[in-house]
Amino acid sequence: MSAGTIGVSLLTLDNPFFKLIGDTIAAKAREKTLYAQVVSADKDVAKQGNQVKDFIVRKVSAIVLSPCDSKAIGPVIAEANAAGIPVFTVDIPYRGSDAKVVTQIATDNFGGGKEAATAMIEALGAGGGKVAILHFKQAESCLLRVGGFREVIDAHNAALPAGHAAIEIVAELEAGGARDSGYKAAEDALQAHGDLRGIFAINDPSALGAVGALEKAGKTAQVTVVGFDGQPEGKEAIRDGKIYADPIQFPVKMGEQIVDAIVRHSKGEELPPEMFIPTSLYRKADALNDPDLRPAGEPAPAN
Repeated sequence: MSAGTIGVSLLTLDNPFFKLIGDTIAAKAREKTLYAQVVSADKDVAKQGNQVKDFIVRKVSAIVLSPCDSKAIGPVIAEANAAGIPVFTVDIPYRGSDAKVVTQIATDNFGGGKEAATAMIEALGAGGGKVAILHFKQAESCLLRVGGFREVIDAHNAALPAGHAAIEIVAELEAGGARDSGYKAAEDALQAHGDLRGIFAINDPSALGAVGALEKAGKTAQVTVVGFDGQPEGKEAIRDGKIYADPIQFPVKMGEQIVDAIVRHSKGEELPPEMFIPTSLYRKADALNDPDLRPAGEPAPAN
């Protein structure tokens, strides 16, 4: 590899959100006459560590990570530091203290979690009820989303108007951030709580898995799903009434801004340690007016 190469290791490329970040980084790098090698860590800390070591051996000019683990990735980031290679993180931060990251570019995940709670409160109305969270605790971004969600639900319950019932978070289940594990986690939640009224899923794949479980159980009218991301399939599910709302992220902005940050740093510019991109709450009315959605019933394009 040459001096104009960016080594990029993302949490996974199976999730369309990270795939779009990777594709955007590659395209934006080309505009800057750089080359980005984008690889998938497949949610495996050891694999990601080996990818970073390979980037160091190849003497890339910068490294971009969405860490599989926000602390365990520290030692290999320190190796990149020792080699004089700047490291940047996207979506998921590094939270250790023994290595240095130039800057983190991410969604305001805590703020997005608060928006998800606002949507859940809106959907459940005065009746309140039991809610389950489908989590992915390995990712700090998801910990932040759940933290924001819980904060707003707690504040809502502490100031209930007369005649309103509380929203009770009765389960927090590991759903892996994937559709199949989201399906299984939602099934478990429904079996444990037959009167469940809401599910907050930390991303669209797990939300879509939950929708599948609700359809199988015949409980789509009983249980409201709030997701997170704004992937095309998630937006279509919102349009079709299967998901109530999503705080949507902007992965294209994230990919573009990380490349801009690399270029700015290479020119000696001082960057803030974190740069956040706010989410935007996306409901059915937004989906019905979204020109980017394919018509209802039209099949997805083949991959």
